[in-house]
Amino acid sequence: MKLEYDKEVDAAYIYIKYPIKEREAEKTIELNEDLIVDFDKNGKLIGIEVLNASKVIGKEVLKGEKIAA
Repeated sequence: MKLEYDKEVDAAYIYIKYPIKEREAEKTIELNEDLIVDFDKNGKLIGIEVLNASKVIGKEVLKGEKIAA
């Protein structure tokens, strides 16, 4: 799992599968205005996009600090 955060747009992407190949996401579902999930052709979750991430994800995570799973 990998997390990337873009501070300028306050968006984070959580890669469940990394790396995701170009066009690998076959289906995208917007769960709400801040949460979007991507699935591969087999229906397996491969990534989660979080908008307004600073309000949803802990600051330690967004700063890149290691958090115990």
